[in-house]
Amino acid sequence: MSATHGVSAEHGTGSKLGWAAVDSWTMTRRELAHWARQPVQVVVGLVFPVMMLLMFSYLIGGGRGIEGDFTAYLVPGMLTMTMAFGLEATMLSVTQDLGKGVIDRFRSMPMNSGAVLVGRSVADMLQSAVGLTVMITVGYAIGWRWHEGLAAFLGAVGLLLLLRFAMLWIGIHLAMVAGKPELVQAVQILVWPVSFLSNVIASPESMPSWLGVIVEWNPMSATATAVRGLFGNPGAAGDSWAATHAELLAVAWPVALIAVFFPLAVKRFRDLSR
Repeated sequence: MSATHGVSAEHGTGSKLGWAAVDSWTMTRRELAHWARQPVQVVVGLVFPVMMLLMFSYLIGGGRGIEGDFTAYLVPGMLTMTMAFGLEATMLSVTQDLGKGVIDRFRSMPMNSGAVLVGRSVADMLQSAVGLTVMITVGYAIGWRWHEGLAAFLGAVGLLLLLRFAMLWIGIHLAMVAGKPELVQAVQILVWPVSFLSNVIASPESMPSWLGVIVEWNPMSATATAVRGLFGNPGAAGDSWAATHAELLAVAWPVALIAVFFPLAVKRFRDLSR
């Protein structure tokens, strides 16, 4: 009896994991299907960061405190900023599903409760990878180059996607807290100052000392500085702890944000039906 029960329990566990994977893939396919039905939104999401890159490179200029080629400094910073700007799109999709009752219908179906969040996150990361590829291609077209080999290049891309993954769970949690697409605008207003309060387009050395300290400890600054080093591009001057340990912070900041917002998002999702 106990042997039979053990086999059944093991089979049941395997079945649960299998159904969870199937449900998650179904939710991922649902999100990907939105790309075909809403091509304008996808194109705008890809074109906007490209416009920002070209605008800062050719129209606005910048590079205060930067020695050498500003494009080589700018492109890694804009790649980092692109990973943060996706926060609003994530929030908008989740709040729209909440407002239409889609998530409530999914929760009432015989499916794994976490599949909705997994599907959302997988689709979001795929879109982020596509956007990152587009930005790297455009950067290459305007003269940006990396110089440290394939392993360092992949390491830089990994840090960028790690930051995006952290921003994704922040977005999912805030979307469920907000509940309405209209409230996403409040987050959009906050994303811009936080993004520009970093070293993506200017060196902290060119800023007032108190502001430079804040900028250096911005998670986006850590990622931007780290990927510049991995790409072999010029980095912001400075010998502070944050500047000299950028790669460590580029991992620690996203991991810390994920550790906080992932469980908060899961808990909030479970509490939606209460």
